[in-house]
Amino acid sequence: QGVYRHHHGGHHHLGVLRRIVFAILIIVLLVKRPALWARTKGRRSDQMKKTMLSTKQSYLVCFIGILAAFGIVMALCESGLADSYIKGIMMTACIAIIMTTSLNLTIGVLGQLTLGCCGFEAIGAYVAALTSKYMVAAGIAIDPTARFLLTTLIGGVVACVFGILIGIPALRLHGDYLAIITLGFGEIIRVIIQNLKVAGGMGLDKGAAGQALIGIERTANLYVVFWIMVVTVVVLFMFGRSRYGRAVKAIRDDEIAAGASGLNTTYLKVLVFAISAFFAGIAGGIFAQYIGSLNPTMAGWLNSINYVIMVVFGGMGSLTGSIVSAIGLTILPELLRAFADYRMLAYSVVLVLVMIFRPQGIFGSWEFSLPRLVNRMLFRGAAGKGAKPAASAKQHDQSDDKTVKEASR
Repeated sequence: QGVYRHHHGGHHHLGVLRRIVFAILIIVLLVKRPALWARTKGRRSDQMKKTMLSTKQSYLVCFIGILAAFGIVMALCESGLADSYIKGIMMTACIAIIMTTSLNLTIGVLGQLTLGCCGFEAIGAYVAALTSKYMVAAGIAIDPTARFLLTTLIGGVVACVFGILIGIPALRLHGDYLAIITLGFGEIIRVIIQNLKVAGGMGLDKGAAGQALIGIERTANLYVVFWIMVVTVVVLFMFGRSRYGRAVKAIRDDEIAAGASGLNTTYLKVLVFAISAFFAGIAGGIFAQYIGSLNPTMAGWLNSINYVIMVVFGGMGSLTGSIVSAIGLTILPELLRAFADYRMLAYSVVLVLVMIFRPQGIFGSWEFSLPRLVNRMLFRGAAGKGAKPAASAKQHDQSDDKTVKEASR
C-alpha cells in the first residue's frame, strides 16, 4: 500500500509538473510572439529598403529629372536650334502649365467648376504691368529680373485677395450656379479694365480708357519662367498630398459628410480658390511682361474655356495630365497652322474624340512618378530575390502556429 501511494503520488507530482511546463510554454510563446513578428517584419522591411529608394533619394531623383529637363531647354536655346518662334511656344506652354495646374486645383481636387480663371489672370497681368511701369517712371533702380519677379509676385498677391473676396460668397453655390457666377466675374473684370483710364494706352497718368495697355517692358526670361513653373507644380503637388489636400478631396467626394466630420468646408474651399487665384495672377504677370501689351479681352470667358478644356483633356485631379495637355494643346494649333482654314476644325475633332473614347481624360487621376519608374527599372531583380526571404519568413510564421497548436493539444 505504501508502494502504491508512493507510485500514485509520483504520477500526481508528474502531472502537476507537466501542467506547469505547459503553462510556462504558453506564456513564453505569447510573450515571444510579438518579438517573432517584429523580427519577421524587420527582415521584410530590410528587403523593401534594399529594393526601393528612400524618401531623400526620391527627392534627389526628382530634382535630377527637373535639372535634365532644364538642361534640354538650355541646350535647345543656347545651341540655336530653338529660334524666337520656338522660344515663344515654350514660354506660352509654361504659362499654360501654371494656369492649368492652378485651375486643376479647383476643378479636379475641389470638384468645383469655375469659368473665371482668366479674370484673375487679367488682374495679375494688369497689376504687374502697371507696377513695372510705375517703378520705371519713378526711377527705381533695380535689376530687370528682380523687378520682373517682384511685380509678378505683387500681381499674384492682388489676384489672391480678389480670389478671397469673390470666393467667400461664390463658393456657397455649387455646380452650374458657381460656374455662372464665376463667368460673370470674368466679364465684370473685363468691363472694368476696359473703362479704366490708367489701364489703357501708355498707362498710369498717360492712359486712355478703352485701349490696349502698351509699352510694357519685356523682362520675362524663359529660364526664370521655367523655374517659376517648377515651383508652382511642386507647391500644388505638395498641397494635394498634404492633410489640407486630403481634406479638400473629402469635400469633393461628399461635402455633407466632410462637414459632419468636423472639417471647416467654407475655409478650405476659399483657401483652394485663393491659391488658384494667386497662381493665375502669377501667370498673368508673366504673360504681361513677355508680350509687352495687354488687351481687356484676355479676361473673357473664351480664354477661361480653353484652360478648362486643358484640365478636362488631361484628366481632372491629375497634375501630370494638366501638364501634358497644356503642352499638347499649346503645340497642336501651331502644328496645324499649315492648314489654316481647317486648323480649329481639326482641333475640335481631336477634343471630341477624346471626350467620346476617354471621358475621364487622357490620364484620369493617374500621376507620373519618376522615383517609381527608377524603382521598377533598377530594383526589379532585387525585388525578385527578396521574395525568398519573405517566403521563408512565412514558413517560420506557420511553424510558430503549429507549435502553439501542438502545445495546446
